[in-house]
Amino acid sequence: MATLELTRENFEETINDNDTVIVDFWAAWCGPCRQFAPTFEKASSQHSDIVFGKVDTEAQPELAEFFNIRSIPTLMVFRENVVLYSQAGSLPDHVLDDLITKVRDVDMEDVHRQIAEHAAEHDAEVAAEVGDQPA
Repeated sequence: MATLELTRENFEETINDNDTVIVDFWAAWCGPCRQFAPTFEKASSQHSDIVFGKVDTEAQPELAEFFNIRSIPTLMVFRENVVLYSQAGSLPDHVLDDLITKVRDVDMEDVHRQIAEHAAEHDAEVAAEVGDQPA
């Protein structure tokens, strides 16, 4: 599968409508980005069950800002709307393949359970703080 150009208009839909999405934040002027591009393209052709998307940080500064991208290339992996990986820097072929294997092996039921537990704890802490406030 070819990589998908991700924009402000299609980013959310792409993440919501696909199980696993790997996103490369890049720019044309970035040497390491250009060096990583063939590795990313090769992986996209080998893993048709995963959506590979690219965000041009120059053309889509709002997305780069939203995800707090400070260095490029930055690779993010979303699975079931959860960011499982976010790291600046390019990866060699074998490391990207290992990352993909690890992402596939993640127990997403457990991840969603942990997120729900964390949210409930946070809500309880906020409720306790609000309850401690004088009226």
